[in-house]
Amino acid sequence: MKRFIRWQFIAVFCLALFSSSSSPHINAAQAQRQAAKPNIIIIMSDDMGFSDIGCYGGEINTPNLDALATNGVRFTQFYNNARCCPTRASLLTGLYSHQAGIGHMMEDRGHDGYRGDLNRNSVTIAEALKPAGYATYAVGKWHVTPGQSAAKLAQTRNWPLQRGFERFYGTIHGAGSFYDPSSLVRDNRLITVANDAEYQPQRYYYTHAISDHAVRFIAENKMDKPFFMYVAYTAAHWPMHALEKDIVKYKGKYDQGYAPVRKARYEKAKRLGLIDPRSPMSPQAGDWEQVENKDWEARGMEVYAAMIDSMDQGVGRIIAELKKQGQFDNTLILFLQDNGGCAELMGRMPSQANPYKTRPEKAVYASMAKDDQQFSSAPRQTRDGFPVIMGTGAMPGPADTYIAYGKGWANVSNTPFREYKHWTHEGGVSTPLIAHWPKGIPARQRNNLAQSPGHLIDLMATAIDVSGARYPNELNGRKIHAMEGVSLRPALTGKPLQRLQPIFWEHEGNRAVRDGQWKLVAKENQAWELYDIATDRTEMKDLAAKHPDKVKELVAKWEAWAARANVLPLGTWRAKAQ
Repeated sequence: MKRFIRWQFIAVFCLALFSSSSSPHINAAQAQRQAAKPNIIIIMSDDMGFSDIGCYGGEINTPNLDALATNGVRFTQFYNNARCCPTRASLLTGLYSHQAGIGHMMEDRGHDGYRGDLNRNSVTIAEALKPAGYATYAVGKWHVTPGQSAAKLAQTRNWPLQRGFERFYGTIHGAGSFYDPSSLVRDNRLITVANDAEYQPQRYYYTHAISDHAVRFIAENKMDKPFFMYVAYTAAHWPMHALEKDIVKYKGKYDQGYAPVRKARYEKAKRLGLIDPRSPMSPQAGDWEQVENKDWEARGMEVYAAMIDSMDQGVGRIIAELKKQGQFDNTLILFLQDNGGCAELMGRMPSQANPYKTRPEKAVYASMAKDDQQFSSAPRQTRDGFPVIMGTGAMPGPADTYIAYGKGWANVSNTPFREYKHWTHEGGVSTPLIAHWPKGIPARQRNNLAQSPGHLIDLMATAIDVSGARYPNELNGRKIHAMEGVSLRPALTGKPLQRLQPIFWEHEGNRAVRDGQWKLVAKENQAWELYDIATDRTEMKDLAAKHPDKVKELVAKWEAWAARANVLPLGTWRAKAQ
């Protein structure tokens, strides 16, 4: 009996000793899991340019993203697909967007590459990682299946939970008010900000809601299971909506106009090594001296900066929760953007459908019931009955305004590149990519730049590589397209990527191919242009006439890709919806 008591005492003592030496947030199961498969978080922002965040040259306050860059790797030549839907399709599947059925937007154009709905010949990263033991979460903008009407939102077959994710909070549609998002969904249920019993903050703001739910899903994750999380912010897509406490930080910051801000970003990016000094800035868009309402124009950029600031704060909360749960060191975090800065003029002129050009003193429409949905990306009214105003009649920021920041500021966002969202020139397809993974990035490589060209299609390959998952040849009896990308893991240790094929693009007839130092690019129905990206990243010196053989070679490669990747017939994006 005494021997039993003695052994019992020893066991209790050892258990106490082990517990006292362990972190209060980390148990044995966590420690075992952390030594194995990493968590993977992909964070994507919306409609932002190459130079907007601090660690890529910008003046906007992004300390959390900057810290990830300082302790991780920044890619200098990473690419998206120039538009929201095609980018999301490629990110999620590791395929070119036409192969996944989304060559354009959310309309069915009658061809398999342009169905406007994520097809079943593709798998999402969640569908690929789940069999390898990963929990899977999605937060934010989905936009790879129709969701702009009640009828479309009744079709849930391609919502996140039907594509491998276990939990989802976000929007199915692509745009809407930050104070009252359209097509808001929790898991598989359509909700509103007013009737959601699980989330009722003092002031609803979509960027905060995305961050809060990302934090919640991390906290609720079982600690013996790695997770994959896809966080798709809608900042800084129009409308320019932000909380006043964030806007005030940037008051007066942009009163000087476009050119000085652009020049400062260019010089900072050169100092950071992100831009070759041999590449001059592309031409300036907009003349500040010709702007009629400078206060209104500057306010648009102030709000835009505040939207990015708010998103970065959310990234900080995600990081804090990872640290609290003891999961930060073994989490691969990837941050990128879905396209270049947006020059669209949405809301910059008064709406023909809305007679109100300035803010009335009282509500003029009936208040919406808590179950009433906002389906339009540009709602007519706020939930409390005020008309939504476009044009210069009201300063952007509040819920009753709906205004884009315009071409001049988009040109600043894309410093130093040409063109914008929609186009396949560098301004349309260049994105920051920050990779942070303390256990996977050697100390000697941190705060370094990765120069190898990369693309969205590489994110699936990277997830498969670091997770040890198997990419399927078929799923549920359907043949799955082979992965198109390569793993980015070598670049995290200072090695070149093992890419054997060029990178290709097509969107709205705008097309391009990047093969080594060469890039062939054209706008819809216009001639091909050829650039040596090694010395001319800003695409200022067209070499097509000087190197006709190289043009011919790259055109042949692009045409072969277009034929096999469901891109043809070219111009299908303009066809009448079926």
